Amino acid sequence: MLSANKPAEVLAYIDAAYGVHKDRKSHTGVVASLGGGSIYSSSTSQSINTTSSSESELVGLSDGIKPILFIRNFLIEQGYTAIETTVFQDNMSTINLVNNGAGNSNKSRHIDIRYFFVTDRLKQGHLRVKHLGTSDMIADILTKPLTGAIFVKLRDLLLGYTTL
Repeated sequence: MLSANKPAEVLAYIDAAYGVHKDRKSHTGVVASLGGGSIYSSSTSQSINTTSSSESELVGLSDGIKPILFIRNFLIEQGYTAIETTVFQDNMSTINLVNNGAGNSNKSRHIDIRYFFVTDRLKQGHLRVKHLGTSDMIADILTKPLTGAIFVKLRDLLLGYTTL
């Protein structure tokens, strides 16, 4: 719950499923919360083909942070103090690329624009990217079919019935 006395912290979960569509485009899932259930969610096919899972995660991160930044900026305009937004990501290569400026391979040079879009927001203090294991990645429910206990767990997290 938002309070005028406490800074607003937007939590974001962004995940991608690599090459899952018939045209081999990847799929991105985005979930945002303000400490409870989801206040924003999105599940979309990526607009470009990517050549690796790390690249598809970076494309998802680049596209997914736009509405997250909008939410953060909206809260600020409404008079709330907003701390940097935590974006959870389950791909360590993508996290290394955006946090350290170096990926795990030389195959990522052609994605500079998306990289710099994300890293500029990190440098400005608007975002921080943290690892979250796949078993807790709420956005997974928006990127692939899930069944059984993992579906129930992620559904309950998405709806705010339980917390991490």
